[in-house]
This record gives sequence, C-alpha cells and structure tokens, in this order.
Amino acid sequence: MPSIDPRQLDAQDPLKWTRDEFEIPLQSDSGGEGDGQVIYLCGNSLGLLPKRARTLLIEEIDVWSKRAVYGHFAHPHDRPWKDIDECVVPGLAKVVGAKESEIAHTSTLTSNIHSLFISFYRPTKTRWRIIIEKGAFPSDWIHEAVLSQEQIDNAVVAIEPREGEEVLRTEDILASIEKYGDEVAVVWLSGVQYYTGQFFDIPPICKKSHEIGAYFGLDLAHAIGNVPLSLHEWRVDFAAWCTYKYLNSGPGAVAGYYIKEGLDDGGRRLAGWWGQNRETRFLMSPTFDPIPGAAGYQHSNPPVLSSIPLIAHLDILERAGGMPALREKSERLTGYLWDLLKRSRFHRPRGEGVGFRILTPEDPKARGCQLSVMILPRGSRLMESVFEKMVKQGVVGDERRPDVIRLSPVPLYNRFADVQRAVEVLEGALQAVIDEQR
Repeated sequence: MPSIDPRQLDAQDPLKWTRDEFEIPLQSDSGGEGDGQVIYLCGNSLGLLPKRARTLLIEEIDVWSKRAVYGHFAHPHDRPWKDIDECVVPGLAKVVGAKESEIAHTSTLTSNIHSLFISFYRPTKTRWRIIIEKGAFPSDWIHEAVLSQEQIDNAVVAIEPREGEEVLRTEDILASIEKYGDEVAVVWLSGVQYYTGQFFDIPPICKKSHEIGAYFGLDLAHAIGNVPLSLHEWRVDFAAWCTYKYLNSGPGAVAGYYIKEGLDDGGRRLAGWWGQNRETRFLMSPTFDPIPGAAGYQHSNPPVLSSIPLIAHLDILERAGGMPALREKSERLTGYLWDLLKRSRFHRPRGEGVGFRILTPEDPKARGCQLSVMILPRGSRLMESVFEKMVKQGVVGDERRPDVIRLSPVPLYNRFADVQRAVEVLEGALQAVIDEQR
C-alpha cells in the first residue's frame, strides 16, 4: 500500500469543502451494520443530494402553493417556470464545452437519443450502417426501433475488444470506420463506457467519421460532469445525456442533448411546441417557427422540480472552479484507488484464484472516476457475496452481474480516506469469502 497518509491528502485538498455541500447517507439507512456515514462510491449510478437543492425545492413548493400557475411568469426567486431551462443551460454549456445555442435541457436520455436518430439518421441505399460499441448501455440500442421504422436490416456494426482484452483500442475503432467507409451513416459511441469505465479518445474518432462522410454522436450519460468535454471544438455532431449521475440532479431527473451549430436534419425533426419561438410560443400559432439551434428540437417544457437540484449542483461546480478543477482532483483520487487496488494482495491480473482484476484502462486520460473491478473466478458468482459484505461494512458501490463491482470516487464528495477504507473493506470481503469456502 502507498505509505502516504490519506488524511494528509485530504487536508491538502483544495476541494475538501465541497463534501459539506452534500447530504451523505448513513450506514443505518443503507443496509450497513455500522455507525456513521456510508462511503458512497456509486455516483456513476445516482449522485448525492446537494444540500442547497433541499432549500431550493422547498422554495419551489412554496411558490406552487402560493402562486400556482403564476409561478410560470412571476417568480419571487427569479426562476420563472417557463424559462427554467435558461437557468441551467449556461452552466451545462460549460460542462460539455459547447455554445449555449447548441444544447437543450429537456426530456429523458432514451427519448432524446430517439429524437436525435430520427432527425439525423438518414439512411440511403448506399449509406445506412451505424457503428456502435458492442456491450453499449441498453439505451444506445434504441436505434433498433428507428431501424424497424426504416425497414433496414443488418445496419448495426457492433465493434468489440480484441480477444482477451476488455476495452476497445482507438486504432480498432478507426479501422472499423475505415473498413465500412461510405456505407456508414452514423458512428455512435459512449463518451465513457458504462461497464468498463473506458473514456474514449473522441477527437480522432470524430475526425475519422467525418472523413468518410458519417455523422458522429455520443451518449454522455457516464461522461457529463465526470470527464472534460469539448463538443464544439471536437465538432461532434450530436450527443445526449442524463443528469442524475455526476450532475446530482436526482433520480429520473430531466436530461439534455447537444446538436452541432448549423447541422441540417433535412426536415426530419419531431417538432414540439416547446421548440417554438419563445416570443410566440403561447400564441398557439398553427405554424411552427422553431427556435434557432438545439432548443428548436424540444418537445415539451422541462419538469421544474427535477431541474432545481441541477441548479444547486452547477452552483457548487462553478464555485469549485469548474470541470478543470474537478478533473485535476478526480485523476488524483481515482489514481489513488488504482494504486491501492494494484498493490492489494487480492489483485489477480492474470485471473487466477479468488480475487479481482481491474477492467478499466490504466491510463488516467482513458478513464473517468470509475474503476470496474471483476471479482474472480469469473462466472463464480462470488461478486454478489462480496458486494453484500461491502454494503454491510458501509461501502456503497454498484454491482453489475455476474462479476463486476463499479467503484466511482466522485471528487465533489469523496475523500482519499474513503478510498483507502473501501479497498480495506473489499479485501476483508474477499478474505471472508475464502474463509467460507474452506
């Protein structure tokens, strides 16, 4: 184990104050058997509640109670409901590296992916293929519904890692794009792969996609608020995300998307009234006059109550120094976890015996804050027992059956001491499993 005291690292951390901005669950409320707060390493699934969000939500409930419909237009806290998206778009634009006119705060992740594909996937007899990574999150496979509408067979090209490897090599992605060339309509990848935690090298993949005449799009569910993004600079064509993971906006909260400035949909967009010119939206004109840019693709008004926690998160992020400051700490924090795991007596890089191996890339630039740990032997289903023992000891990660536990130290609310304790608990759980087998 590294000799450095994690408490010293925490004491020197310039972002140590941000932990106090969140409500940390208690072990007694989370299946644990101890006292005190849990070690929460599950931000990749659901982020924690910002304390200020509770205050803001109560304010909105009071506005609803006292002003009802007038809250849309006359809001005592200067957050009129009809403009709630305008309260978060500037902050979101900074997070994803885009112009404000290129993003919209609306709907859900899967619905937005549907909308993007319907708008920009325009197959022809000669260009119809969609390249995607094999094992993508199920929301990414919804384009099957689009394909069924288009009545196109064999359109999906699912690229996978080389035999014996867990993550995709950039060179192999580029080779697949080159191989199918003029047949490719869309290349669609995750920003961060949900299962392995791999952060794809987006710029060269986007560039290669454009060279062969295809659109390039991203599912940023596990990337937004986690890794640095520069969608406008990279010239990504379109992207979608959720906000309840690293943006801490609450379960099932409103999502968003990005559409590159000037991108032409060929008249295919699914128009909705919230995409109507803001000046004429409430005149109920029979003629659709879309807002220029991404906002013109909105269907309905975003839910106010699930937008409010996002306001609280974006405020914390701004005061913390934005994504550059977060990324700097994240690389140190996840790097510390990586070092502890690699030096563990249970680390089994060749997969032998009871223990674990790490699926996530070693290069800090090729990962976010998530490390995916495969419990060995593979297929033994020991993971569930290990995971349960960890929860009882107050460590909340994320299980992916049959063998993987995802551990995600989030820089805004996790400490170096949390990371050290989590590895100790993982080792204790594995030792307990071994003892039970004797």
